[in-house]
Formats: sequence, structure tokens, C-alpha cells
Amino acid sequence: MGTIIYPNPTATLLNSFTSLSPPSFSSRSAATISTRATMSSQASAPLPPLPDNRIVLGCGAAVVDFLAAVSAFPKPDDKIRSTSLKIQGGGNAGNALTCAARLGLTPRLISKVAGDPQGRGILEELESDGVDTSFLVVSEEGNSPFTYIIVDNETKTRTCIHTPGYPPMIPEDLSKSSLLSALDGARLVYFDGRLHETALVVAQEADCKSIPILIDAEKKREGLDNLLSFSDYVVCSANFPQAWTEAPSVSSALVSMLLRLPKIKFVIVTLGEGGCIMLERSVTEAVQSEEMDIDSLLESLKQKIDNGTVIPTCISSGVTNLQAEGVGAVTGRLFLGTAEKIPSSELVDTTGAGDAFIGAVLYAICANMPPEKMLPFAAQVAGAGCRAMGARTGLPHRTDPRLSFFFQH
Repeated sequence: MGTIIYPNPTATLLNSFTSLSPPSFSSRSAATISTRATMSSQASAPLPPLPDNRIVLGCGAAVVDFLAAVSAFPKPDDKIRSTSLKIQGGGNAGNALTCAARLGLTPRLISKVAGDPQGRGILEELESDGVDTSFLVVSEEGNSPFTYIIVDNETKTRTCIHTPGYPPMIPEDLSKSSLLSALDGARLVYFDGRLHETALVVAQEADCKSIPILIDAEKKREGLDNLLSFSDYVVCSANFPQAWTEAPSVSSALVSMLLRLPKIKFVIVTLGEGGCIMLERSVTEAVQSEEMDIDSLLESLKQKIDNGTVIPTCISSGVTNLQAEGVGAVTGRLFLGTAEKIPSSELVDTTGAGDAFIGAVLYAICANMPPEKMLPFAAQVAGAGCRAMGARTGLPHRTDPRLSFFFQH
């Protein structure tokens, strides 16, 4: 007999396939915010104008998440009760574009669902957040994709069990006219690595139109190598760079990625509570001609971090000739971003934190934010999402006082 999780009769079942309102703050949270770099003092100041071109096209997963929080992850053959349940839209692309929409962008999504109740719920929730779903394909038969997510209250981790939709999306599902309409006026195109055959067609057309491309490299997937060859920006999970390049360290793997993908402007690896590392290619030569070992440079940046700072920060090198032993060398800048230090009592669920980070990066690119501002901004957005159950519940809106500091400086 396998593990069984019983719904707790006293648990709250939250079905958010309705319009979502902005997240509320507890008095304790508000008090915490007021002490963080005077962020809240900027809340009443007028927001700056939105980016002139804020249309972003995404291609990837839009699913239903069934989230069950438990006191501790079950052992094999256990029967346990959930402490809370939630049904909510999910999927990397769906989550990231929802985040981008709340920040003020105008996202469009290419994906596929079935015409079942779950599929209708996926569409309605995306539309309520301002994501254009007119380019989603709706199959008359089959099932929409869904994911079971176990949220471990003890370790603050989540485990995902995904069931793909059927029938799968194929390039023929997207007409040429729909593709051209989806790309019309787009500032940026984003791929989460799924629906790889359709994604490749979209990437090729975007490349022909010189529209920049951002890839979410979460893990090695079928067709991802072809997509990466078109990428201008890459955001990776912690394990991807070394898994893809077989380099001896994360920082040397980033050098390898820039060498193997000459079109890339920057690559970011997210490290959860460890923050993130970004390597930006430089178009100008470094002032110093001597090469510097990138692992040593990273360690020197780490020494400059103020561990007493709660809010996300960023430190960087100058333009340097960066050498990775056994890999090669590139000219660029290395950035080290910290994550928000979230009190254990406020940390609820890390589901979708990486998607929130990417949604914020999409906004930052459209708004021409410099990396020193982009990385803390993305970390702040991701941290906000971790304070509520599910990938989307805690995603901040543009007017959220926790973000005002980044919009006003």
C-alpha cells in the first residue's frame, strides 16, 4: 500500500480559480517592512511610468496545482493528514507571466490545455491577472496538465508530481498567423523549456525578427540545447550549469556557457536562500589585461557581503578578463546577489519562487534596470511569493510597498 494523504477536516480548502486580490499584510509583517531600508517610506510616492514597450510573449507550461501542506513529509506507506489544501493555477510560464503582469507588463502566453473544467480554470485565472490567453490552444478532448505538490511545513520544501496534458502541443497547433500576431510588438520572448517543438518554431521566428529571447534552464530537457542557441539571456536553477557543461564549479560553468553560447548577454544561476550569481558578457575589453580566476573572484565577492542585511543586495566586480581553469576565458562582470532573509515564521511555501524571480527579471529587462538593481528586485519579488501557499498567492503587485524602493531609486 502506498502513502496516503488525507484532507484534514479542519484544513482550509482554497480554490483560487477566481479573481485574486493583492496580498494583505499582518501587523507584524508591516512592522518588519518599515525597518527595511526605508522601503515603506516610499510607498506613497508616485510610481514611475511603465516601460514603453512592455509586451512579453511566453511559451511553456500552464497547469493546475493541487497543493497539500503537511506537518512533515510522509514515509513510505504512511497515512497522514494535510494541514491545508489549495487548488491554483501553476506551471513555470503561467507563474512567471502572472508575476510579470502584476508588475505591470502585458504578457501573452502560448500553451495548450483541454476544454475540461481544469482547463477553463487555468484560462480564467490567467485572464483575471491580465495575461493574454488568446494564443492558448484548447483541445476539445483529453486532459489539462496538473501537478500534485506536497508542501513540507517542517523543512519548508516542496515536492512536485506532474502529469502532462494530453494530447501534447505540436507545432501544427499554432498557425503561422497566430504566431505572427503573438510576436507582434513583443519586447521579449520567454521560454520555460517545455513544449520544445513548438517553442523552437517560436524561437526561430523571434530570432528572425531580432526579438530578444530569455530561457528558463531549470534542468536538461529534450530540445533545450536547440532553444539555448537562440537565447540572449538565460536564468538557470542551481544544478543546471554544471550538469549542462560538466565544469568543475558553478562559476566556471557560467564561463563555459558564455563560451558555448556566443549570443548570450548574461546568465544567472539562482541558489535559493543562497541568492544568485550572474555573469554578464562585456562588449568592451577589460582595463587590466591580466586574467583573473573566476572562482577566486567569486570568493572575494562573498567576503564583501554584509550578513547582517535582511533585504536583498548585490555586489559586483569591474569588467575583468575572467578565466576558468580547463574551460577558457571571457571578458565580463561577475555579480553576486543575496536573497531576502525571511523569518521562519513568515516562510510558508517556496513553490514557484524561481518563476517569480524570472517574472521580475522580465520586467527588469523591459525597464532597462541595471544588474545591480535587477538582482535585488527579483530576489525581493521571489521572497514575497514565499510568504503564502502556492506559486501565485503571494506574488506582489506593482503597488506593493515592498517594491517601492526599487521603483523610486
